[in-house]
Amino acid sequence: MGKPKAKRPLADNEALAKGNRLRISWQKLNLVAQLIRGKKADQAVHMLQFSAKRIARDVKKVLESAIANAENNHGLDVDKLYVKEAFVGPALVMKRFVAKSKGRAGKIIKPFSNITVVVHEPPAKAEAKMQAKEAA
Repeated sequence: MGKPKAKRPLADNEALAKGNRLRISWQKLNLVAQLIRGKKADQAVHMLQFSAKRIARDVKKVLESAIANAENNHGLDVDKLYVKEAFVGPALVMKRFVAKSKGRAGKIIKPFSNITVVVHEPPAKAEAKMQAKEAA
């Protein structure tokens, strides 16, 4: 006797992927996440590929994982996917110190972050509106 299976927190036309303990502050990671919110999935991958930010490589891996989850686990069409959500949160913080003058110590904080990317395949009517919006 086990516990009953938990309900899926997402809709049937959505898939997600998480990146845990990325070695960057969540404020800096959120700057990269803002680039891809609301974009088509393939466009978001290209934006991350050519971004100058170091962390863009890790965000790209998470986005590609979400796209693969949508295709393989949920049977969604890769060409119609949009990035519905890309949210960031803090994870653990390593605390270090460096010796200063007169026997004092200076604090060094090394933060880690988490990112979650949700991709979404819109229904046919909503997709037509989004394409018209992009064309304008």
